[in-house]
Amino acid sequence: MTANPPSDPNAGHTIRSWLLTTDHKRIAVLYLVSVTFFFLIGGAAAGLVRADLLTPEGDLLTNEGYNRAFTLHGVIMVWFFLIPSIPNVFGNFLIPLMIGARDLAFPRLNLLSWYVYVLGGLFTLIVLLVGGVDTGWTFYTPLSSMFSNGHVVLVAAAVFIVGFSSILTGLNFIVTIHKLRAPGMGWGRMPLFVWSHYATSIILVLATPVLSITLVLIAAERLFGLGIFDPASGGDPLLFQHLFWFYSHPAVYIMVLPALGVISELVAAAARKPVFGYSFVAGSSIAIAIIGFFVWGHHMFVSGQSMYASAVFSFLSLAVAVPSGIKVYNWTATLYKGNILLDPPFLFAMSFIGLFVVGGLTGIALAMLSIDVHVHDTYFVVAHFHYIMVGGTISAYFGALHFWWPKMFGRMYPLTWGRITAATIFFGFNLTFFPQFILGFLGMPRRYHVYAPEFQTLHVLSSAGSTLLGFAYLLPFVYLGYSLVAGKRASANPWGARGLEWTVPSPPPKHNFVEIPTVTGRPYDYPIDKEDSR
Repeated sequence: MTANPPSDPNAGHTIRSWLLTTDHKRIAVLYLVSVTFFFLIGGAAAGLVRADLLTPEGDLLTNEGYNRAFTLHGVIMVWFFLIPSIPNVFGNFLIPLMIGARDLAFPRLNLLSWYVYVLGGLFTLIVLLVGGVDTGWTFYTPLSSMFSNGHVVLVAAAVFIVGFSSILTGLNFIVTIHKLRAPGMGWGRMPLFVWSHYATSIILVLATPVLSITLVLIAAERLFGLGIFDPASGGDPLLFQHLFWFYSHPAVYIMVLPALGVISELVAAAARKPVFGYSFVAGSSIAIAIIGFFVWGHHMFVSGQSMYASAVFSFLSLAVAVPSGIKVYNWTATLYKGNILLDPPFLFAMSFIGLFVVGGLTGIALAMLSIDVHVHDTYFVVAHFHYIMVGGTISAYFGALHFWWPKMFGRMYPLTWGRITAATIFFGFNLTFFPQFILGFLGMPRRYHVYAPEFQTLHVLSSAGSTLLGFAYLLPFVYLGYSLVAGKRASANPWGARGLEWTVPSPPPKHNFVEIPTVTGRPYDYPIDKEDSR
């Protein structure tokens, strides 16, 4: 393998050079800025919701205002942060580096996907400025098609547009992984991060068009009065739920699978050991992607679908826990007798595993018909999916940010502040959402801002936790921003980790490698030579 030159010091830093770049690393940074912007807006909407829930009377917002606040929070967080965050930021930056390529297969398509994302985001901001929408992020009919007073068509257009960004990114990743792997990098030598993004891309390409078509049908019914979901016109409102959840349950794995890939990298680097059961962990990503297409009906246990169909969906939903469990058990075995240092990326990984296990176990409970019927549409469900989609995915996102930040920007950050942030996020998250399990079990329905007084204590705890969580989410802006200006320069491999991305300078040069490397060893070939460790 040939030594690489230092980063190109003549790379342009004008606005034009950024807006027209086809360098996958720069596009990743553009995504980092964009998703951070929408994360702040979505987080502010969540703060508004939690502030309103401090009192049983819902003094802060009107009924309509509350509906619009939690809808905005859901739409922005799902489609403009959680889905694109890890794939579009870290997948973009790392996949070519990890497989020994100079760029993604279609660099211009990659830039186009960012512009499409921004266009969808602009539509969402317009919706925000003109008054919002009140349907919830699920757009359930007949509310969205017949009764909603919000700007349903406009927000549907926003999600429709951003869906194309997801499809373009998924297509680019699939072709890149198939065609641009370095010599010697067979499928059995790919990093698990790449495996998880391959599985995610399959879902993006196959499932996203279904959502797009469904949103077009809603718009057609609202604009032209077509009888698609309206029973009075011969339509079927349950058809919408089938179509929506056929996309949206796999969408959960679009959010989680990249996070699982991140954690595999962080655990191996922290333990300085090969990932235990590499083949099973890689295969479990594909299994989750495949099984995820057959479980949508478990969202509809109380919708009137056949009890036989519900039983089948219940079984399949339980089955998806098997590959998820394989990952957790293999990470635990990897850590066993590892030489572990309590660095920020490792703490975020541990935070992810803890929150993911709680979310997964409560997901098993919800997959069972008897329990789901009892807690359906209560705060129990809200807590469950936040543990998976927010606690898990955002912990992995921050873990990735702290692990690859030195590689992306060539600067180290204060590790102590990273540790404080990881611990505060974990504590704040549990204080926010664990009380909601109890609220749901006691019968507090979701989407209500006026509630019985006996629920207030748990709501106040939840709102206090969300305040702490919001503070913790803002901390990295300070010390990571500081590191860009005054941080110590990072070496090529500050963590002593394995992987092709750690063989190039920090930040990587424009085309990554002077010569395409030849891969001769296994992935995670620890222990590493003493001179390569920090």
